[in-house]
Amino acid sequence: MSDTVSHKGMRVGDYAETRRSYALDDIVAFHTLADAPDGTPDSVPEPLVGALFSYLLGVELPGFGTNYLKQELQFVQPAPVGVPLIARVEITRLRPDKHLVDLATTCRDESGTIYCRGRALVLAKDVGA
Repeated sequence: MSDTVSHKGMRVGDYAETRRSYALDDIVAFHTLADAPDGTPDSVPEPLVGALFSYLLGVELPGFGTNYLKQELQFVQPAPVGVPLIARVEITRLRPDKHLVDLATTCRDESGTIYCRGRALVLAKDVGA
């Protein structure tokens, strides 16, 4: 389930969210694909949390044609396996003259526990004033 906002006519405060829970099989598959040693099986690897923001920025807000320029993430605590995570990107600043969009990023669970917060800077088409 996600809240979608078109990239045309973007405004400060517009946001998009997605929900995802990772099962133990997802964690094992990630470690196999990354050829990484097994991590803690009860927490979601940080790159999988970050991937939720990539999805939102490229598909939802701003959407197709978005270019990632910068991402800062602070992982507050490990995200538990099997818990539905809610990733959110929210526009905090628009710079139409440069086609830039600044966004706040958060990942939390349904009770509001924060696992990750940060910000992103993207280059996007049709940045509104």
